[in-house]
Amino acid sequence: MKRLFLVLALVMSVGLAGCGNKVAIDKNKLQVVTTVFATYDFARQVGGDKVQATMLVPPGAEMHAYEPTPQDIKKIKDSQVFVYVGGESDEWVKKILSSVDSKNLKVIRLLDTVKPVEEVIKPGMTEEKKDTAELGEKEYDEHVWTSPENAMKISAKLAEVFSTVDSANKSIYEKNYLAYAAKLTALDKKFKDIVAHGNRKVVVFGDRFPLRYFVDAYGFDYFAAFPGCARDTEPSASTVAFLIDKVNAEKIPVVFHIELSNEKIAKAIASATGAKVLQFNTCHNVPKDQFEKGVTYMSLMEENAKALKEALQ
Repeated sequence: MKRLFLVLALVMSVGLAGCGNKVAIDKNKLQVVTTVFATYDFARQVGGDKVQATMLVPPGAEMHAYEPTPQDIKKIKDSQVFVYVGGESDEWVKKILSSVDSKNLKVIRLLDTVKPVEEVIKPGMTEEKKDTAELGEKEYDEHVWTSPENAMKISAKLAEVFSTVDSANKSIYEKNYLAYAAKLTALDKKFKDIVAHGNRKVVVFGDRFPLRYFVDAYGFDYFAAFPGCARDTEPSASTVAFLIDKVNAEKIPVVFHIELSNEKIAKAIASATGAKVLQFNTCHNVPKDQFEKGVTYMSLMEENAKALKEALQ
């Protein structure tokens, strides 16, 4: 947070004159800045060639450890629509929005677009140590985009806001949204079919679990090393032992890890049980090479469908 104050002070003192974007701003397009990959891609799908979308968190970076730079603040200042999560992971947004002239900036807080669910501590999880000030506070799963149904709600909100800011292209945004919603509906049906025809209703993550919205949508259970927004990465020995016992007892064929993970916990569980290690994409960010290849939320979720089918067989 101290670094953020310094950044803000620098920005205000130099007027951002020395901060340049690597990608030139196309003034003929609606400028949309988002913090995470999922909403960056939703903006591309809904906006099409009428929108220039920018993802603030660099590809390959962990959202929970991200701190904004002066260039990032300039991107927000120069945008017309700014989309952020609105939880603990991006508390820094409040300071930035209070420091820039935002009267012409439309802001979308993702936790306001859906019904948020609280984080839960499942049996076996390593519970994160909290500061005294944090005790008793409600903590929500911030990864609201992980269910296709929520992805539709978020995309609908984007279409609404884009149409308000750029009314000349309202019909295009509405058409693009309807086409994308149809794809998300088909994806939702695919996941429902996979779960309905699975031989089990439980999965194991040797990692954080930022997928409450996803499992709630499809009605199956999970066990994991940490809740979704945990800052810790080293589980207790009892957590690893619990997950190993769970995999053995349930004869679970797959242990998941999430993207950008070191995979250590999942591999340790797999080594002890013979289970296969697979990745499940939460779509909060992607590695740089995938970003440059143009990977999408839809393509990542299709990978998840294949992985989930194998895990529930």
